[in-house]
Amino acid sequence: MQSGIKASEDLKSAFNTLVSNPSQSLLLATITSEMLVPLEVLSSSSSSSSPFPSSLSLLAPHLNPTTPLYILAKTSPSTTSSFLAITYVPDTAPVRQKMLFASTRLTLVRELGIERFGESIFATDAEECTPEGWERHLRHKKIENPLTEEERVNEGVKEAEMLESSGTQGREMGGMLAGGGRSSTGAKGLGRGEGVEGAVRGVGEGGGKGGRLVVIRVDVGRETLEVEKVEDGVGVGEVQGYISKTEPRYAFYGYEVDGEVKVVFLYTCPSGSKIKERMVYAASRIGVVKMAESELGVVIAKKLEGSSPEDFGGEAIKAEFVMRQEESKGFARPKRPGRR
Repeated sequence: MQSGIKASEDLKSAFNTLVSNPSQSLLLATITSEMLVPLEVLSSSSSSSSPFPSSLSLLAPHLNPTTPLYILAKTSPSTTSSFLAITYVPDTAPVRQKMLFASTRLTLVRELGIERFGESIFATDAEECTPEGWERHLRHKKIENPLTEEERVNEGVKEAEMLESSGTQGREMGGMLAGGGRSSTGAKGLGRGEGVEGAVRGVGEGGGKGGRLVVIRVDVGRETLEVEKVEDGVGVGEVQGYISKTEPRYAFYGYEVDGEVKVVFLYTCPSGSKIKERMVYAASRIGVVKMAESELGVVIAKKLEGSSPEDFGGEAIKAEFVMRQEESKGFARPKRPGRR
């Protein structure tokens, strides 16, 4: 399934005009009917009277504390590759809008030509979208240490995980996967390798007999989901032994409860794993769940995540279902002493 978010022809045309017209400084865009569309062009009186970052002062009347917005800023009138993409997502905006705009920002620059953008930033406060805010951003960059690039990527991982945990709307979080092809899953599009669908679909099968474990890895180079292993007869206490301790993984496990197989989705992301892998797995997690549930008809009873396979020990998985059973028996709580 595709996310459906694409740049409209109107937006592409408006951006091309921004590139070629020296009097235009900023292009505002939004998402309407699952399309990236232009809102307004902000022009200076002349190419020299309001150079970047002074041109950012034109934004003030257009920044609403509850409305996300994309801002495409021309940072130099002399080249066609000096543009800044600002994703303005205020903290007080509706949650669904926040997730949608945050997860679509890479699509925006990709559709308009990623080579044209020297930088892309994420802003949550209108003050960040001012000339003074930009100057502070530059000063901060100058004093960063050599590990800052890794730290910035780590922030991307945190952001992706935050979006994932904010809800289960896979489309809003850019988490859909295309059967046999590629589609948006946040930073990367993931196809499906041979046997992925069949393996996932088969986890809950077996006539009430559980123990099937399917481990899925992401081939980051090829940008595909791949079946790493399919094991039958795996006891709940043995699951952790089949999952990598050094790399992120997705896994589906058929856990037998009262003669019925309950499918558990597991996502592990070790802190010592490669940064790029962590970003891809975090951004694609909801897409994998949606693939299983919406396309393959798998009913997922529990979704668990951890930083190590040890987090999925047998007792941990059992406890999830014991707690659910106890909650369902709320009417059977013991009576207080002295009552009949």
